[in-house]
Amino acid sequence: MKRFGGLRKLLFLHGLATLAAAIGLTVSPGTIPAVAGIHLDPGSYLIAYLLAGAEFGLSFLSFGGCRLADARALRLIAYSCIVFHGTSVVLEAYVACGQRENTVLWINIAARIVIIALFAFFARKAAESASES
Repeated sequence: MKRFGGLRKLLFLHGLATLAAAIGLTVSPGTIPAVAGIHLDPGSYLIAYLLAGAEFGLSFLSFGGCRLADARALRLIAYSCIVFHGTSVVLEAYVACGQRENTVLWINIAARIVIIALFAFFARKAAESASES
């Protein structure tokens, strides 16, 4: 169990962050978009609720993964998180290119790139550790 400690800790922290985002989007659907300069009228809250659903799912996956000891399962979960954040980076960058002055979007893109790098690093460590066994 200890050999995947870094990835399991990252999954736990990721679970907390995604749970917080999911709760925030559910309780106050316009707040997180407003931070990025996006106004959602109440008729558009469905978009925030759909994102909250994805965040709840990622949180559940992350919390479940942090209790696993199977290297293949942990890598699959890490790669799933990489895909989620990677596609988010591409789509956010597309929007941010039209809003170059929106520093919040660029900061979020940078944060997601760091998250991707961390998942890639720890997934690789898990693969190396599994091959040594």
